[in-house]
Amino acid sequence: MNSIFAKRRERLLATKAMRDSYVPADSPLKCPKCGQESGRKELTENLYVCPVCGHHFPVGGYHRLSMVLDPGSFRELNEKYPAGDPLNFPGYREKLAAAQRKTGMNEAAVTALGTIGGQKCVVGVLDSRFMMGSMSAAVGEKITLATEYAAKNQLPLILFAASGGARMQEGILSLMQMAKTSAAMERFSEKGLLFISVMTNPTTGGVTASFASLGDIILAEPGALIGFAGPRVIQQTIGQTLPEGFQRAEFQETHGFVDRVVPRKELRDTLEQLLRLHSKGDRK
Repeated sequence: MNSIFAKRRERLLATKAMRDSYVPADSPLKCPKCGQESGRKELTENLYVCPVCGHHFPVGGYHRLSMVLDPGSFRELNEKYPAGDPLNFPGYREKLAAAQRKTGMNEAAVTALGTIGGQKCVVGVLDSRFMMGSMSAAVGEKITLATEYAAKNQLPLILFAASGGARMQEGILSLMQMAKTSAAMERFSEKGLLFISVMTNPTTGGVTASFASLGDIILAEPGALIGFAGPRVIQQTIGQTLPEGFQRAEFQETHGFVDRVVPRKELRDTLEQLLRLHSKGDRK
């Protein structure tokens, strides 16, 4: 019976991951870095990494989960948590509806229970296709609920960040999510549990200034833009030329903001190894 349910969960995640694909079946996608064109099959097999220059394309939330979770282990958490329009911001409901149709998601975050290499964990992903992965009240609540679930069940937590920052249409309620998610992380940390933060392109604004920077271990994908304000804003503010590669993952690793830059093909194995090391530490 368990194998039947596992196969159903595997098919469900595969279906949602396939819907995440933004490469039309009959037309290639041009790499913004080197200009090489690749088809859907080639990019899918290469985990959406350009086969010529190694540029990491953005990945949808469910597709990301399908890359790291063991087949059949996916169980979505708080799937139906609704997006809101607390300020009745003009045109906001229409933008939400358009993003929901485009992505098949209720909001910019998807959270799930699953296993990686047989190690049980809670995984959350911000999806940049949904209003740039901006942190609305609903996104903050889903991240907080996932963190609390992991804490209650004594499970490691892995969060993939990809965000343009706060959701301006929700004003101060969006900014409040920085404090709420950070407080949830503090309670999680007090239990001695493992939080792995994975920063992908881009990780900026309030997400960088809150939960994404609070990981016990902070990983990043190659070339990811990581920071609070963007480099153009900083350069205009300070009136100086910024160093080459400023705010990119490799720059942040060199300066101690990121623990390790991990290519997408190595990420699942890296996460599995970290989870096993943490599990061994718990048994001592």
